[in-house]
Amino acid sequence: MKLKLFDYVEKDNFVYNLSGLTKLLCFLFLSFAVMFTYDIRSVILIMVFSFVILRVSEIRFSQIRLMLFYTMIFLVLNAVLTYLFSPSYGVEVYGTNHEVLRFTTRYTVTQEQILYQATKLLKYASVIPLGMIFLLTTNPSEFAASLNGIGVSYKAAYALALTLRYFPDVIRDYNDIALAQQSRGLDLSRKEKLLTRVKNVMGICVPLIFSTMDRIDVISNAMDLRGFGKHKKRTWYAKRPLRRDDYVSIAVCGAIFAAVILIAVFWNHGRFWNPFVYGLI
Repeated sequence: MKLKLFDYVEKDNFVYNLSGLTKLLCFLFLSFAVMFTYDIRSVILIMVFSFVILRVSEIRFSQIRLMLFYTMIFLVLNAVLTYLFSPSYGVEVYGTNHEVLRFTTRYTVTQEQILYQATKLLKYASVIPLGMIFLLTTNPSEFAASLNGIGVSYKAAYALALTLRYFPDVIRDYNDIALAQQSRGLDLSRKEKLLTRVKNVMGICVPLIFSTMDRIDVISNAMDLRGFGKHKKRTWYAKRPLRRDDYVSIAVCGAIFAAVILIAVFWNHGRFWNPFVYGLI
């Protein structure tokens, strides 16, 4: 079976067996920790931890290949644009200037800028695997039930579940429409010029939008016919209670978040780790 982007396929391992609520809380704890700190040591530890969990989750490369491709493009563009618009921001942040290479008066390469941009790059590399794990290992119905169990409106929880389920459907519709259009002579290969290919892809988007609107209408009518929203509460077929592994996972991720905050406040005296002033330790 060929897996598509955002496909959820049930598996029996530690990550898949965690509650959707647990994975959301762990994702938020680790993401907030990464966003808060600019200590490259903490960021690297969280990045290694996220890749270990990605490995444990047994997610296939075919599921994340496209996401990784666009992620690499984004990271490269981000690094280049950061340097072009703020080539000396690292010097401003760390308060020192250790020049490595000079191109012009404005564009110089400093150790401070290298550390700042490397930290920023690793921050993105830490969060992206966490998002992939959450999206690809979470049953949308079970996740919605978990959210409703902690007080979130079941309407909002169900809307989120529908959104998660809808990504693979949109991708399948796009592929089906693209194949149908190509059978009618639409060329999306590299033989065509880039602008022509972009124009042809836009021609696929129009029927995709109409099919999306039609799907929304069908789902809305089905929900109305079943009386969705009539009562204040509802039961969930996929609901399950938190288990020991869930509490342990939440505790570990919460401890990582707390440790990052404590290191920033009591050790680094701020969000940035400054080895140029305080040394490497």
